[in-house]
Amino acid sequence: MSIPFSRVAWGRPEEATHPDTLKSALTEFISTLIFVFAGEGSGVAFNKLTDDGSTTPVGLVAAALAHGFGLFIGVAVSANISGGQVNPAMTFGAFIGGNITLLRGIV
Repeated sequence: MSIPFSRVAWGRPEEATHPDTLKSALTEFISTLIFVFAGEGSGVAFNKLTDDGSTTPVGLVAAALAHGFGLFIGVAVSANISGGQVNPAMTFGAFIGGNITLLRGIV
């Protein structure tokens, strides 16, 4: 199954500098940054506090909860601006589905 390129929305060059596109890209970057640093930071902190206890069941639950809360905050931050897309694969899916243009997906 292939994508018919006649249905792909490429976008116009001025769309790359449109304020809504830039705001959406910045919001998506910040929400992904929150998600990654909340999850990884909790793993590093738990490892330092428990003297290599991050691979125990309690450490795995703590990492899962930190990733969950980080994802919650990231989606809450970006929901009204970029649609709550924290995962870049969601942006690719929105492009494939025809909801955003290729240029906006790249930015």
